[in-house]
Amino acid sequence: MATIIVQPGGAERAGRQRVNLTAMAHNRLMLLLILFMGITVVLIGRLAWVGIFAHGNAGDGSLSPFLPARADIVDRNGVPLARTMDAYSVAVRPSKLIGDPGELARKLHEIFPDESEAVFRKKLTGRGWAYLRRRALPEEVAAVNALGEIGIEFPREKERLYPQRTLAAHVLGFAPNADGVGGMGVEAAFNDRLIDAAKRGRPFAISIDSRVQGALESELYAQLVQTKAKGAGGVIMDANTGEIIAMASLPVFDPNKLQNYAGKRCSESPLCNHMVQARYELGSAFKPLSIAAAMDAGVVTSMSKRYDATAPLAVAGFRIKDDHPLGRWINVPEILVHSSNIGTARIADEMGAEPLQKMFRSVDFDQRAPIEFNERAKGIWPSSWGRITSMTTSYGHGIAVTPLHLATAYAALVNGGIWRPATVRKLNADEVPEGRRVFTAATSARMRQLLRMIVSAGTGRSADAKGFRVGGKTGSAEKPQEGRYNKTSLVTTFASAFPMDNPRYVVVAIMDEATGQYGLRTAAWTAAPVVKRVIERTGPMLGVMPDESRDVDISDLMPLLHGDKEKE
Repeated sequence: MATIIVQPGGAERAGRQRVNLTAMAHNRLMLLLILFMGITVVLIGRLAWVGIFAHGNAGDGSLSPFLPARADIVDRNGVPLARTMDAYSVAVRPSKLIGDPGELARKLHEIFPDESEAVFRKKLTGRGWAYLRRRALPEEVAAVNALGEIGIEFPREKERLYPQRTLAAHVLGFAPNADGVGGMGVEAAFNDRLIDAAKRGRPFAISIDSRVQGALESELYAQLVQTKAKGAGGVIMDANTGEIIAMASLPVFDPNKLQNYAGKRCSESPLCNHMVQARYELGSAFKPLSIAAAMDAGVVTSMSKRYDATAPLAVAGFRIKDDHPLGRWINVPEILVHSSNIGTARIADEMGAEPLQKMFRSVDFDQRAPIEFNERAKGIWPSSWGRITSMTTSYGHGIAVTPLHLATAYAALVNGGIWRPATVRKLNADEVPEGRRVFTAATSARMRQLLRMIVSAGTGRSADAKGFRVGGKTGSAEKPQEGRYNKTSLVTTFASAFPMDNPRYVVVAIMDEATGQYGLRTAAWTAAPVVKRVIERTGPMLGVMPDESRDVDISDLMPLLHGDKEKE
C-alpha cells in the first residue's frame, strides 16, 4: 500500500509564487505606463516649445517636412490667392506601353479635349518619360487610370495653384515650381518670405482686396470690348498709406496655364504689367501737378490771375495749341476745367525748369516705378530741359512715366502733400511709411477743390459718381511712333481720387488705343466712364457710402468760370 506524504507549506508557496508573478506583471505594466507618459510629456513639451519659440528662430528648419514648400498668399481679408498643394499629374513611359499609341492618343484627347491627338501621339511614341498632363483633376486621373495602360503613371507633386485663376494675375505673378523661384509679381518680389522655413507656415497677406480687384477687372474689360481698345489698365490705391487695393492690366493671363511668352516685348506679351512696366506720355493728367508746383513756387498766387490763350503759342519753331480753343484770356480754374495746353504752358514758362523738375523728381518720375516688384520701368526723362521742354512736360508731353507713377503723385496731391511709395503688402498702422512732403498742405487743399471742379463742371463730368465726391483730370495723348506722334493712336487716362472732402482712395484708369463710340476717343469718353462705374461698385466695399448732402466747397471758385460750354 503506497503512502503519499504531503510536504507541509506547499500550497502556501504556490500562492506566494502566484502573488509574485502578479506583482511582477503589475510592476512591468506600471513601468510601461510611466515610460509612455514620459514620452507623451516630452512630445507635448516639444510641441509647446515649438509653438511658443519657433516664430523667433528664423533658422529653425526642424518642422520643414511638415510645412508647405511655399507660403500661401491671401488678400487683405484672408481670401486665398495662391496655394501650394499635392497635385495629380499624368505621365507616360513609352517603352512600357502595351496598347496602340494612336488609339490611346484618341482616348486621351477625349479626356483632355484642350490637347490635340497629335500632341498626345508624339509623347506616347517618344523616347523618354514625359508628362501627359500637369495639375490633372481627380476625375481626369480616374478616367485615364480606367484605360488600364501600365505605361501610364500618376505621380503626385507639389504644385502652385491659383484658385482665383486670372484674378490679380499681374500682381501675384507666378512660381513655375512650388519650391522654386517666383517668376514675377509678388511671387518673385517676396520669394524669400514665401520659402522661409520659419514663416511659410503662415499665409502672406497682401494689400489687394479681391472684391475690389474683381470689380476693377470687370469694368476695364467691358470698356475694352466696347471701345475696341488694344489694352487697358487701372490702379486703386489707398491715398494715405500707399497700399494697392487693386491693380489690373489687360490683356491678362492665367498663372495656372502659363504659355511660352519668351522673347516677346512687353507691348506684345500678356505677362506685361502695363501699370508698372509700360511708360506713357500721359498728357493733360500732368496739368494739376504742374499748377500745384507753380503754386508752391509762388508763381500762381491767385486763382483769378489770367493767361493769354487767344491764339496758339509759338516757341522755338513749335506751336502749342488747345484742342478746343477758347480764344480769350483765361484764369487758373478755367485752364484746368477746359484743359488748356496754352495756359498750362504759360504758367510753366513763368515758373521755369528748376521748380518743375524738382517736383517731378520729388514724386519719383525719374526713378523706377515705386513698388516692390522686380519688373518695373523707369520714367523716360528728357535729355535736355530747354524752354520748350518745360512748357510741353507741364501738360504731359516729352516725359513718360508708368500709370503707377501717376497714381502715387495724385495721392500726394490730394492727401495733404505727402508722397509715399506704393506697396502690395498689407500694412499695419505702425508700418505706414512717414513719406516726404512734396506739396504744401494749403496747395493740396486748393487742388482738391480744382479737381472736384473738373469733374463737376469740366472734362471729367463722365466720372461724376453721384454722392462719392469724385475729383480728377482727363489726359489724352498721342503715342509716339518712329520719331513722331501718331494722331490716330491715343492713350487716354483719367486720374482721380474720392471722396474729395476727405480723400481716401486714388483711382487711375487707362485705355490704350480705344476707338470710342461715334469717333469720340478722348479720355472723357473712354477712361472717365470706367472710373465712375468702378467707384460706384467699389466705394461701399471700401467703406465709402454715397452721400449727396456732402461735397467739397468750391463756391469761391465757381464764379471764376466764364460759362463757356465744355466741348471735350
